[in-house]
Amino acid sequence: MTVTTADPMTGRPTQSPRNTRWVLAITSLALFMTTLDNLVVTMALPMIRRSLHASIQSLEWTVNAYTLTFAVLLLTGAALGDRFGRRRVFIIGLAVFTAASAAAALSPDTGLLIAARAVQGAGAAIVLPLTLTLLSEATPPQKRGMALGIWSGVSGLGVAIGPLAGGAVVQGLDWHWIFWINVPVGIVLLPLARKQLTESRGPSRRLDLPGLALAGAGLLGVTYAVIRGQALGWTSTGILGPLAAGAAVLAAFAWWEAKSDAPMLPMRFFRSRAFSAANAVSLAMYFGVFGSIFLLAQFLQTAQGYSPLAAGLRTLPWTAMPIIVAPFAGMLSDRIGSRPLLAVGLALQATAIAWLAVILTPSVSYTLLVVPFVLAGAGMAMVFAPAANAVLASVAPAEAGQASGATNAIRELGGVLGIAVLASVFSAHGSYATPSSFAAGLTAALPVGAAFLAAGAVIALLVPRPSREDA
Repeated sequence: MTVTTADPMTGRPTQSPRNTRWVLAITSLALFMTTLDNLVVTMALPMIRRSLHASIQSLEWTVNAYTLTFAVLLLTGAALGDRFGRRRVFIIGLAVFTAASAAAALSPDTGLLIAARAVQGAGAAIVLPLTLTLLSEATPPQKRGMALGIWSGVSGLGVAIGPLAGGAVVQGLDWHWIFWINVPVGIVLLPLARKQLTESRGPSRRLDLPGLALAGAGLLGVTYAVIRGQALGWTSTGILGPLAAGAAVLAAFAWWEAKSDAPMLPMRFFRSRAFSAANAVSLAMYFGVFGSIFLLAQFLQTAQGYSPLAAGLRTLPWTAMPIIVAPFAGMLSDRIGSRPLLAVGLALQATAIAWLAVILTPSVSYTLLVVPFVLAGAGMAMVFAPAANAVLASVAPAEAGQASGATNAIRELGGVLGIAVLASVFSAHGSYATPSSFAAGLTAALPVGAAFLAAGAVIALLVPRPSREDA
C-alpha cells in the first residue's frame, strides 16, 4: 500500500507524482477493459448464434444482461467504495469482472453466457465509477482536467477499438476470445492495484441500505422498460408496468435521500447548477451519440455490405477522435472552464448527425462520411473530460465517489434510452429487408438524436463560468 501524507490546508491525501502516474495507469487500463467489453460483443453475435444455436431473444439478452446490471448498479458501486474503502471495493469489482469474463468464455450454452454477462456488468459497475474517484483523489485540482482528459481519451479508445477488436477477433480466432482477452489484463491489474492504490473512504461510515435498494429497484424497472420497449411495444402492460413502478420507486429514492442523515446520493448536489447542467449535457450526448452509433455501425454492414472488421475500421474517424482530442480538451477546461467546450462539443455533434441524416443513402460514398464522422468524434472528445471536471468541481473532494457514481449512471441511462428510442423510430420507418429500407429508417431516426444533442448544447450554456479564485 502506498504511503501518503495529508494536505495541511484541506486534509486531503497527497500523493507523489510517481504514484499519481501509477493511479492513472491502473484506473485507465481498468476503464479501457470495461468500456471495450460494452461494444466488442456486438460483432460476435452471428458467430455466437451459430455456435450455441441461440435464438434472437437470447442474443438480445447477451447484450442487454451486461447493460442492465451495469446501469442499475453504478450508484451502488460508488456507495460501496465510500463505505468499505475505494481501493478494496475496486479490487473486488476487478476480480468479479475478470472471473465473469472467464465464465463467459467457457459458457456451453446461452443461459450460462447471459448469466456471466450479467455478473460482468455488475463488476464493471463497481470498477468504472471508482476509476474516476480514485484518479480525482490522486490528482491535484490544478492538474485534474489533464488527468481526466487522459481518462476520457482511454474511454474513447475503448469505444473506438470495441467494434474493430470484435471484428478482428471473430474473423481471426473465435468468439470465446472476446472474453478471454480480459483475463490476463485483470490478473496483471489486481496485484498492481493492491500495491499502488491508496485506500480512502467517503464522508459517511454508514451504508445507506434503503437508498441502495430503492435506487437499484427503480433503475431496474426503468432500464428494463427502455430496453424491452421496442420488442414488447411501448404501450403494452409488460412495459408500462415496470416503467411506472420504476419511476415511482425512483421518486421514493429521491424522497428518502433528501431526508436521510447519510444519503448515498445527496439531493443537494442537484441544487448546484454546475452539477445538474453537466449531468444533463452528458445525458443528452449519450442519448444522441450512442443511439446514432448503434444504427450507423449496422448501416455499414447491412446497407453497404462491409464485413464486421471493415465496418469497424470505417468508424475510426469518429470513434478514435477522443483519443486525440480529449486530453487537450481536459487541459483546456482547467484554463477556460467547461462551459464553452461543452457547448461547442454538443453543437459539433448535432451538426454532424444532422449532416449524416441528409446525405445517407445505400450508395453514398464513404469519403462523404469522413468529415461528419470527424466532427462528431471531436465533439464527443470536447465533452467527456470537461463534463467530469464540472461535476467533480461542484462537490467536495470527499464526495467525489457519490458524484461520479451519479454522473456515470446518468450517462449510461442516456445511452440505453438513446439506443431504444432511435431503434424504435427506425422500426417505424424502415427495416432490415433491403438497403433502401434500412437507410429510410436510419435517416428518420438520426434527426431525433441530432435534436437531443442540440438541446444539450443549449443546456451547456447553463454551466457556470469558473470563479477567479478557481481559474
